[in-house]
Amino acid sequence: MDFTLSPRIEDFRARIADFVAREIMPVEADRANWDEHENIAHAPLAALREKARNAGLWCLQLSEEAGGQGLGKVGMAACYTEMNRSIFGPVVFNAAAPDDGNMMVLEALATPEQKARWLAPIASGAVRSAFAMTEPHPGGGSDVSMIRTRAERQPDGRYRIHGRKWYITGAGEAAHFLLMARTSDDPRTGLTCFLFHRDQPGWHIVRRIPIMGPEEHGGHCEIAFEGLEIGPEDVLVGEGRGMKVAQVRLAPARLTHCMRWLGLARRSLEIAQDYAAVREGFGIRLADRESVQLMLGGLAMDIEIGRLLVMRAAWELDQGRYARKEVSMAKIHVANTLHKAADLGIQINGARGYSKDTVLEWIYRYARQARLVDGADEVHRMLINRELQAEGAAFFSWPGAA
Repeated sequence: MDFTLSPRIEDFRARIADFVAREIMPVEADRANWDEHENIAHAPLAALREKARNAGLWCLQLSEEAGGQGLGKVGMAACYTEMNRSIFGPVVFNAAAPDDGNMMVLEALATPEQKARWLAPIASGAVRSAFAMTEPHPGGGSDVSMIRTRAERQPDGRYRIHGRKWYITGAGEAAHFLLMARTSDDPRTGLTCFLFHRDQPGWHIVRRIPIMGPEEHGGHCEIAFEGLEIGPEDVLVGEGRGMKVAQVRLAPARLTHCMRWLGLARRSLEIAQDYAAVREGFGIRLADRESVQLMLGGLAMDIEIGRLLVMRAAWELDQGRYARKEVSMAKIHVANTLHKAADLGIQINGARGYSKDTVLEWIYRYARQARLVDGADEVHRMLINRELQAEGAAFFSWPGAA
């Protein structure tokens, strides 16, 4: 594995870093640009998106044919981290969840007709999207085999959906939805992924669920399906292929979370460094105290370990492999590193860090979800152990070794 960035990727990385510093950070610094859910408001977002599009920094994750830049996962890893040095960065470049993962799975699996109808509007920024999978107990969460929302095939070939979903990110503003539902009780082929538009009847948002942290656009919603009808042309891949959709979508989506979280961890470290460099107490700068140096050095090491884990997983995905254990290891480490970075940043900044004078408290509240979304830490540790048991000594083999 060689993680040297190609000249093209390095050019994108450098231009994104400059765009974030020059265009996005000043917008973030003015609270008048924030909406009521502590995200960037629509008007300043639209202006920044237009600038990003004009700068050729739009939709890095998609192929050029789909309206993107075709950077691959390694290139995305380098660039997404730069994007999320600002809390508002990813959405400006059309690289925020859940649109990011939805676009990648539609590009990989949709028919040409489905891409034109469902992918192209998301890629252009005309609409937002959501991925409706998680359900209230006793339905499916990390264990998708527990999904209870059902899709009954009608005599005319259409499907009628009944069930309930919750914590569906972005649903409040989404126009295009990917929905996981059960079409049979077969453990391997019982799930199917459907595509539907918000204007179709037979479903509604029950509530926008209040959460601990700041919210993505559209929040996290509970949804009821009460006879939503979907035609066979809007089945992704085919009936009974829902597990295929989950495999293709979830691993890259988990990893892109990690790419972005590394940017927030770096931002937290930078705020801590800047304050430690100027704040004095008892005749000495914080930066000159050994205890603070140990804290900052340890965090820098954890961020670098996270970068290496993410790059390794990205490289595996670029080779066409699922990278299950690599993604799980990156997910656990980076989620915990983000939480540690925000906590350390607040600790070094003291009352200033706990206040809203910096974005540290925003990042801290946001960071707690990282250890839960797309699989809790404990689930990923079980997955890693499963791979260890299956592979034995080969678990630790080097790529390319016989």
